[in-house]
Amino acid sequence: MQTKEILSLATGFLLFITSAMGQQKAVERDTSFTVYGSFLKTKKNFPDISYVSAELPKNTRLKANIRYCEINGRDLELDVFHPKRKSKKGYPAVLVIHGGGWRSGDRTNHAALAAQLAAHGYVAVTAEYRLSTEALYPAAVTDLKTAIRWIRANAKKFNVDTAKIASLGFSAGGQLAALIGTTNGKSHFEGMNGCYENHSSSVQAIVDIDGTLAFIHPESGEGNDTKGPSAATLWFGASKKENPALWHEAAPLNHVTSNTPPVLFINSSVDRMHAGRDDMIKKLNAYNIYSEVQVFKDAPHVFPLFNPWFAPTVNYTVTFLDKVFKK
Repeated sequence: MQTKEILSLATGFLLFITSAMGQQKAVERDTSFTVYGSFLKTKKNFPDISYVSAELPKNTRLKANIRYCEINGRDLELDVFHPKRKSKKGYPAVLVIHGGGWRSGDRTNHAALAAQLAAHGYVAVTAEYRLSTEALYPAAVTDLKTAIRWIRANAKKFNVDTAKIASLGFSAGGQLAALIGTTNGKSHFEGMNGCYENHSSSVQAIVDIDGTLAFIHPESGEGNDTKGPSAATLWFGASKKENPALWHEAAPLNHVTSNTPPVLFINSSVDRMHAGRDDMIKKLNAYNIYSEVQVFKDAPHVFPLFNPWFAPTVNYTVTFLDKVFKK
């Protein structure tokens, strides 16, 4: 199977959802964001880019297509990349969240990243979540918090240290990773759905890769509906003028407290993709919470998906997580 086929496996199909009445309805996937499409577009300005290896490292294993929750007849699935070797203390875990404007993308987008994290001694979980074509905010947040509870519930099976779990995401996934981490313990965001409710969804580290920290902010580019509804407007189901409180609620910047875990920001040269980052760092500093910023100058927004940026992204992530969890 060719690389571009592997990267496009999960796009372009209909998702069938069973309603409460027992009837199935089709929700068409938005395929506006794919790794293959991003590659073609990015290569025009960065001709030297290349795909990252889709090969599973020899010291890792993959358990794919695991159902982690059923919501209204809809199965939510995840994949687990983990080290082959057992650890007496257990391995830290990382929930890896894909981007795509809360509307597109797929968990397979970051299979290579998850595999590399596993090779470095982490249990990496790539989880699907309901996109805005299927369910509006905060469904994505509650789905992913459920995935974290699933990790804790299955810790023994996958050799996870439940005291060391991180949320990591790219683009929209970065915003979600940061929101998950800044809302530790806030019941409003839990969305209890009968899945592993006796387990915590708290995380102990955040890795935000080019994900916005604030929607209504001088640095933000979200919510420009002049040429049609923006991705954020479609996610919230209302424009920022119609329901600004909802947009503020989803901003990680607005939830920083003394309970917020350490944060790594990895950014491209596209400033609007990290709107609110500097303000968030000021808040973190006020609570004496550790944070790092790593920036790829002149890199496009999709930098973590391709060489030459992929390997350093892995290195920045592993170095940060090792510092937080292993030292």
